[in-house]
Amino acid sequence: MEGLVVASSRVTPVRIHLRQKQLSFVSASSVQCTRRLYRNRGQVGMRQHPKLRNSIGASAQPLEATLSPFDNRLPSKEVLDLWRSADAVCFDVDSTVCLDEGIDELAEHCGAGKAVAEWTARAMGGSVPFEEALAARLSLFNPSLSQVQDFLEKKPPKLSPGIVELVKKLKANGTDVYLVSGGFRQMIKPVAAILDIPTENVFANQLLFGTSGEFLGFDKNEPTSRSGGKATAVQQIRKAHNYKELVMIGDGATDLEARQPGGADLFICYAGVQLREAVAAKADWLVLNLQDLISSME
Repeated sequence: MEGLVVASSRVTPVRIHLRQKQLSFVSASSVQCTRRLYRNRGQVGMRQHPKLRNSIGASAQPLEATLSPFDNRLPSKEVLDLWRSADAVCFDVDSTVCLDEGIDELAEHCGAGKAVAEWTARAMGGSVPFEEALAARLSLFNPSLSQVQDFLEKKPPKLSPGIVELVKKLKANGTDVYLVSGGFRQMIKPVAAILDIPTENVFANQLLFGTSGEFLGFDKNEPTSRSGGKATAVQQIRKAHNYKELVMIGDGATDLEARQPGGADLFICYAGVQLREAVAAKADWLVLNLQDLISSME
């Protein structure tokens, strides 16, 4: 989720409009084979094969990157061994486990989607602390409890293709699974239920409401409510359970931050929904399809 703290990173949305069943056959290896690099006026980008582009949604746009071609799409033996032996895996939620950004969807439901999107676009032009960005966007629509409940009833979670199978595979191998998100518990709870992830394994923000259901703000005591919060949450998880090898999977700068001493040993950038170039370039492993993670465990 989110790249507000990285002003220099360019975000390329890859919107997936097909159902999970329809997309499950597309692997990152096929992506790698059907995408070809091209150069235009000194910039490097990727052009998708027409069949691949159609398979992941007509709205996907060619990537124009200022970075050199990514060389981390194939994991090293060390990375692969660590992934296979990890005793805990932490997932980002927005644009990783789910196909969209929760706060943007909620804002749209409350009639403030355009305003929130415009504010987010302005925020991307400079370095903005996560807590400031979160508070500013929420203040644009002040969601009530009834609005949140109505949203949850009408907008069920849109899960990324392969995530259900991946979580099941990890749990079958004895790996503990966590959701670590800058989103809201109220909206992540249904996701955790689908994936059979216990409540105590969810680290996220909490919307606060008054006795009449009026919006009061968010709980600033949650570690994920501020910049560097995901790193703190992952460190807490590791220390509490004494995990030997822990992996973080996500798409944003705050997910990358989790890979530090006492935190995650490995950061896997999932770019199947959003490709944030600066984040992807620094990942230990860049994947475009979750099926590659599943296959690599066999």
